[in-house]
Parts: sequence; C-alpha cells; structure tokens
Amino acid sequence: MRFPSLILLFILGAFIIYPICGTAMTDPPGAPCTGIMGAFSEEVARLEEGLKDPQIHSLLGVRFVSGMLNGRRVVIASSGVGKVNAAMTATLLIDHFKPREVVFSGIAGAINPALKPGDIVIAEKTAQHDLGTLTAEGIQLRGARSPVDWERNPVYFDAPSGLIALAQESARRITLDKVRSGSEERTPAVVKGIVVTGDVFVVSPSKKEELWKSMKADAVEMEGAAVAQICRQLSVPCLIIRSISDSADRNARQDVAAFLDVAVRNSASLVGEIVRGLAMPESPRQ
Repeated sequence: MRFPSLILLFILGAFIIYPICGTAMTDPPGAPCTGIMGAFSEEVARLEEGLKDPQIHSLLGVRFVSGMLNGRRVVIASSGVGKVNAAMTATLLIDHFKPREVVFSGIAGAINPALKPGDIVIAEKTAQHDLGTLTAEGIQLRGARSPVDWERNPVYFDAPSGLIALAQESARRITLDKVRSGSEERTPAVVKGIVVTGDVFVVSPSKKEELWKSMKADAVEMEGAAVAQICRQLSVPCLIIRSISDSADRNARQDVAAFLDVAVRNSASLVGEIVRGLAMPESPRQ
C-alpha cells in the first residue's frame, strides 16, 4: 500500500536527518552552549579529548563534536585553513547550534618582536590585512558590507570586554607549558593585542614590518577576523586566542614544525579554562 510506505519513508528520513541537527545533543533545550573553533585538527584535539559524552555531527560535510567540557556544553569544529573555510564553519556553527559565544583557539606568527614561541595573544581587536583597495602605495583597508543589514563592517573588530577580562582571569589560573629554544627555557607570557588575518601564510620580514608599522599588529594568522566578522553580523560574542608558533619570517615553516605542539597545548589550556569560567552563572560575555 502506498500510504504506509510514505509513513515508513518519513520515519526513515527523520532518523537520517536528526543526527546532524543541533537538537541531537542530549542537553536540555536552550542549555548554554559555547562554540569552539580551530583551523586544523591539532588546534582542537586536546579540547576534544576532554569532552564528556562526545557526539559527532555532520553539517554539509563539516564535522562538529558536541559534549560537556569543564562544566559547560560546547560544540567544537575544525574549519580548515583560510578565511572562507573559517567563515563557512562559523556560519554553520552559529545557525545550527546557537552558541552564546564563539572562541577560536590556534597558532599564529609573531609580528610584535617582543613575542616568542608559546606566548599567547588575547585578541582585543582583529582585522583583515588583505581586505580593501590596492593602490601603488599599498592596501587601503576597508571593511566589507554585511549581507545582513548592508551596513559597512569596521576594519577592526573589537572583542567583548567581558570575554577579554575572563580570558585574563583564566590565564592567571593556569600553568602554561614552558618552551625550550636552544639552551633557553622560558615560561610563556599572555598579553592582550591586535591579531590580523589574511589568506596568506606570512614568511616575509618586509610584510611583517609593514603589519607592525601600519596596523600595530601583534600576531598574524589566517582565520580570526573572518570568524569575528561573521559573529558581529550575527550578533554573537567572539574571542580569538592565538599562541605564537613562529616569527612570520623566513624561518616560519621550520619554527611551526618545532613549536606547534607546545603552542596548541597552551592555547587549548587557556581556552579550556575560559570555558570553565563561562560555566559559572555570573560569567561575563559582553
């Protein structure tokens, strides 16, 4: 009979669709949720390992893992490298899982000469260093218009003061892994600063100097400001946490290979502690 067959197809369809939706998570409806992103799997692996009752979801082929971390419901995703991948993943994350805030954890190249491998930058501001008008004198930076309201985005995205304060407080409660370089072993520093984003991996001393002088940048990476832009357009608080893996110079690739592990561990440690703070009822977000 055709009618029972249609009912059977509907039931089967529901079972196929259900696991990819945010409501497939076992927490009560409306439970607070934090979105956590990294560009590649190493940047979020330590956080995923700490999840209780992890569940895997697939949205348009992008993998998300949900569960409880340090007392808070979270959804973790690796976006892939670059602004487009990061923006796509952030949009899927926000649309389907409705996080109260999004935190990005990962590595970056040092622009500020005072920063060393393992140091962490809490991004007070993020900006795209390759978005604007290219002239003979260089790039004149300009924000793109939002497709939500067609208002022009700012060049610099400010992080919420409450999340910055929580990150600073969290940094005081953790012990970061020491970093060894040659015969020197040092405890990494945690600073506030400006993180700039572009679709290029910077291994250029001249570009590094330009970003330092023209944008007062402390660190450079390839996803943060794109995520911040999506979050601003969709009214979701956002915080970028970056641990230094290299100096964005000719030795950048070798330095990433040498310091990747300690950089991602330190970034993940801080993000994990931020999540613990977000689980507190009085936690600031704005």
